[in-house]
Amino acid sequence: MIVLTKMSREKFLVNHYQIECIETIPETRIVMMNHDYYLVRESVEEVIQKIVEYNAKVMDLRREISVADRRK
Repeated sequence: MIVLTKMSREKFLVNHYQIECIETIPETRIVMMNHDYYLVRESVEEVIQKIVEYNAKVMDLRREISVADRRK
C-alpha cells in the first residue's frame, strides 16, 4: 500500500492494486476499481514513483528471505 495526501492534507493508504486509472483534472484523481475516487496532492508522476518504489521494496524483501537448499 502507498501513502497519499488528500487535498485536506490528510494522509491515507491506498492499495495500489485496486487503482483503475489516474487522471489529471488539474488535480490528480485516483479512480479505484469500485469507481470511488480520491483527489490527491501528489502529481501523477509522484504516484507512479510511489508505486514503483513500493513494488521494488516488496521484491527486495522477497528476494532477501528466500532460502536455497544447495545440498546434494
